[in-house]
Amino acid sequence: MADDETLRMLSSHPCYNEEAHRKYARMHLPVAPRCNIQCNYCNRKYDCSNESRPGVTSDILSPEEAADKIAYVRERIPELKVIGIAGPGDALANDSTFETLELVKERFPDLTLCISTNGLMLPEYAQRLYDLNVRFVTVTMNACDPSISEKIYSTVIWDGKRLTGRPAAEKLLDRQLEGIKKSADLGMLVKVNIVMIPEINQDHIPELVRKVKSLGAHIVNILPLIPVEGTRFADLRAPTPEERKRLMDECSVDAKMMRHCKQCRADAIGMLSDDRSAEFAGCGKKGCGPAKERISDIMGKGEVKVAAASSDGESIDGGFGNTEAFRFYASDGETARFLREVRMDTDSQLSLGKHADHVSRSVEAIKGADVVVVREIGHKPSDELERLGIIIRIAKGDALTAILKAASDAKRALSGKGS
Repeated sequence: MADDETLRMLSSHPCYNEEAHRKYARMHLPVAPRCNIQCNYCNRKYDCSNESRPGVTSDILSPEEAADKIAYVRERIPELKVIGIAGPGDALANDSTFETLELVKERFPDLTLCISTNGLMLPEYAQRLYDLNVRFVTVTMNACDPSISEKIYSTVIWDGKRLTGRPAAEKLLDRQLEGIKKSADLGMLVKVNIVMIPEINQDHIPELVRKVKSLGAHIVNILPLIPVEGTRFADLRAPTPEERKRLMDECSVDAKMMRHCKQCRADAIGMLSDDRSAEFAGCGKKGCGPAKERISDIMGKGEVKVAAASSDGESIDGGFGNTEAFRFYASDGETARFLREVRMDTDSQLSLGKHADHVSRSVEAIKGADVVVVREIGHKPSDELERLGIIIRIAKGDALTAILKAASDAKRALSGKGS
């Protein structure tokens, strides 16, 4: 049973509490590179600034570097409430995780601590985590039937041995079930992440949700598969938003569902809908100071800031009021470098009929950009952006082509204003 202090922290945890995710920020510390299992959908890709998914980070930090980075970031993001360790490997497969938690507990006792794990080592370390003031644990668990699990995991490293097939699936499952129950019994709040993989575990997920709820899980997060190049599941399809929503609705009868997850990077920083990790890339690894101020303040010579309505960075596929994301780039018209991504909460806003409020949030999201590239835009946002001095360009198709052209146009327009 969670204690009163844990319940108080819950009120400001953006992942466990949907009301908190627009008010409070989190920071993931990429201090755990090693992993003890291999999932068929996972490719832990380091030093990658233009992808936003679990397992991706721009740096691997030492515990000391991570603590220094917290101090720097919280001065610039006062809404920071939660410190999480989510990889890029498995948190509990790395001694550096515990060294980092000890430092954070000592230097920042007011911040909430959170870890993500595959659960293999959770029974062994649950008590140690609790003693380090960790009160939130996320376990990624994709099946409670070994015949399904063995299709999802290729290897499990256990007691120095490499397990595959059914033995690997059975060992991981036993440890996950034991770890979830032990963590919940200690008073930690457990979130179970389930990757929804059509044709493999989709029909099994309701049974899994009931199982983890019976063990004490506080909330369940059903994530869509992200097919990633270089993995065994690269050619599988992702579930459609409609399929995922139907499944969540079905499972909500048995457990509380998390519906606002952004599938964050291992070095994510900021609000869930506004990952600012690119602003602080290198901070900690190379020291934190004036040279690592906001990217918008250190644009390269001759560059303009472009906000592109693009869900994937490949194409301009969104209108101003309905895009899934704005991706920001610095461009001189010949090259473009990715800065950061702001995810837009279109489903909840539009379903509530608050389109005007959503448009206002979209305007706020791209303030500071020199030019915005969208497939379409209405009169009201056009007038507001014009008032702010933001140039609008309508485009579709290849994102890079549109961004470079928009940057060239914006440079000419801004040069004309200055003459």
